[in-house]
Amino acid sequence: MKLSCIAALASVLAGCAMNQGSPASPQASSQASRTEACKQASEQEIAALFDRWNQSLQTGDPNKVVANYAERSILLPTVSNKPRMTPAEKLDYFKEFLQSRPSGKIDFRSIELGCNYAVDAGTYTFTFARTGAVVKARYTYTYRWTGSQWLITSHHSSAMPEKT
Repeated sequence: MKLSCIAALASVLAGCAMNQGSPASPQASSQASRTEACKQASEQEIAALFDRWNQSLQTGDPNKVVANYAERSILLPTVSNKPRMTPAEKLDYFKEFLQSRPSGKIDFRSIELGCNYAVDAGTYTFTFARTGAVVKARYTYTYRWTGSQWLITSHHSSAMPEKT
């Protein structure tokens, strides 16, 4: 009797151990995420990422702008109805966008910091040197730490719906 109880208990424990180590088990994935090293970012560091992006606009080189985006990312731009998913699609968008010589300025922002991600959302104003146009818009940038740099994983921008 004792031997069969011990065998049953060993079988249950072995099953639990196998379940814990299975990559598909929720326990295994939550354990893996707890061991991930988190990049500690400050609000100033995340705010500077917009400055980096804006400075890349000033170069006039669409490749330098696209370099701010993760390989797997989405751009939902202000002046295009088409979501841009691939680097080639983003490059196509920025080739056109940069012809107006845009320059952005943050008007209001809210930054949220997390483990290897950050969100910068608010409002900004773009001035277009070629036409003199000024466009106020809302934005959201999400960033992911790659292990060596922060890259944009999503960028949404939309013109303000009301005249100011």
